[in-house]
Amino acid sequence: QVQLVESGGGLVQPGGSLRLSCAASGSIFVINAMGWYRQAPGKQRELVARITSGGSTNYPDSAKGRFTISRDNAKNTMYLQMNSLKPEDTAVYYCNALVRDYNNYVRDYWGQGTQVTVSS
Repeated sequence: QVQLVESGGGLVQPGGSLRLSCAASGSIFVINAMGWYRQAPGKQRELVARITSGGSTNYPDSAKGRFTISRDNAKNTMYLQMNSLKPEDTAVYYCNALVRDYNNYVRDYWGQGTQVTVSS
């Protein structure tokens, strides 16, 4: 089994910044792609940023220029630096990881989510 634990969420004023972290632990041989998703009340879960094991990244237009995803493969940890936050960024942010375990099985894992609220 693999556990993903997010941290770093909270309340921030518009224009402010937050840094989210996602730590993976458990039966991990290698973590392939990792990503951040978010879900606002009444809306579908959407991609915020994604990063491959090699460090290639992709962002939707809503995050480009404001959010930066990174990862530390040695620590099995992923980060999301969020700048210039807007009220519409308010959501629960989820960590996602595609993990190959020691039995060579590849599974998709999700964290429990961390709340980000952007409000004055």
